[in-house]
Parts: sequence; C-alpha cells; structure tokens
Amino acid sequence: MSEKGNFLTIKENGTGELIIKKSRFIANIARTTTTDAANDFIQKISKKYRDASHNTFAYTIGLNDDQVKESDNGEPSGTAGVPELKALQLMNLKNVTVVVTRYFGGIKLGAGGLIRAYSNSVTNVVEKVGVIKRVLQQELIFSVPYNRFDEIDHYLKQQKIFIANTEYGVDVKIHIFVNDDQQAKPKEDLTNLLAGQVTFTNGEKRYNEIPVEANNYHEQ
Repeated sequence: MSEKGNFLTIKENGTGELIIKKSRFIANIARTTTTDAANDFIQKISKKYRDASHNTFAYTIGLNDDQVKESDNGEPSGTAGVPELKALQLMNLKNVTVVVTRYFGGIKLGAGGLIRAYSNSVTNVVEKVGVIKRVLQQELIFSVPYNRFDEIDHYLKQQKIFIANTEYGVDVKIHIFVNDDQQAKPKEDLTNLLAGQVTFTNGEKRYNEIPVEANNYHEQ
C-alpha cells in the first residue's frame, strides 16, 4: 500500500493451470474479506477436486495481513502453503485466498521443485486474472458555466480524474472522484482556473478500482 486505506487485490476470481513434470497444478483464487469467506472458498474448491492428491491453500485477510493461514495438505512441510502465502505477500495482495490443487503425475519434484511449482502457480493465476488497486476516493461536486466546461474537462483529463456524472441546468454540475487524501491540489487548481468562482460539495466516499500493470505491484 502506498496511501492510507488503499490496497492491491485481484481484479476478479479465476483459475489457472500449470503442468510440471506431468503433475497438474490448478490454482483457484478469489477475493475474500473475512476468514469465513476464505474457509468457505477453500471448502468449495477442495470438494470440487476431492479426488486430487492435494488441495493446498493460503489466504491473507486485512490491509495489514491481519489474519493469514496456509496449509500444505499432505505435501512436505513448508513446500506448498508457505510459498503460496509468500507469493501473495510479495505481490502486496490483500483480502485474497488461493487454493492450489495438485494431481500427482508420477514424478517427484523434490522440496525445491514443489516450492517453485506452488509459488509459480499463484503468480500464474494472478497474472491471468489481473490486479487492481482499491483506492478510497471522495466525490466532489461543483458547477461551472457552459463556456468553461471544455477547459475544465481538459484539465481533469490531464490529471486523469474521471467525471462520474454531469447534470445540465443553468450551469453544468460536475461530479468527480479524487483520492481521499489528495483533495487539496485539484480543489486549488480548479479554484484558480475558475477565478475563485466555484464551491465544492462533498458527496459519498467509496472505493474505486484502478487497473495495475503486471509486474508493477511493488511500486503501488
């Protein structure tokens, strides 16, 4: 996390698969905000693949990894759940549960091979489903004359501030969302652009989702 209250998580739930020395590693990943949700997901996937050799898992709940858990589910100690959890943490992901199912292919991988296989299974499924940053944002509402709208719209686009809604009346009422802890600059800039003839009203606060480029997780 780079700002207070903001965090990275997966874009959507999904599945990925790797074949390593004839063993199938099927990773299922989901957003989970509570341990109950995490455990429900683990049980669901384990039941789906109940004929598998192993259903290993890891989860991290809370913005500061407040609740974490992992399981090797019969694999040698420390070769499955721990590398899965470390993979999630290295990518700075929060509120995520992953279950990696293994169908043994007849060739032993050794401890090092298992660690790499389970870690890579997590990385692979995360890259497949994508990552987003959930950013706490404040809605700001303000009005501008029609003849100033294009100028304000241009400024907002330059700043990568999305217009959530516009209402047309005597003036144009604009709804934007800005990062909750970064309201000062856009307010100051807009006030200057409009020569002080603007009043801001706070709307709702909400988490908005911003896509994150692959391999860029550590900079977020």
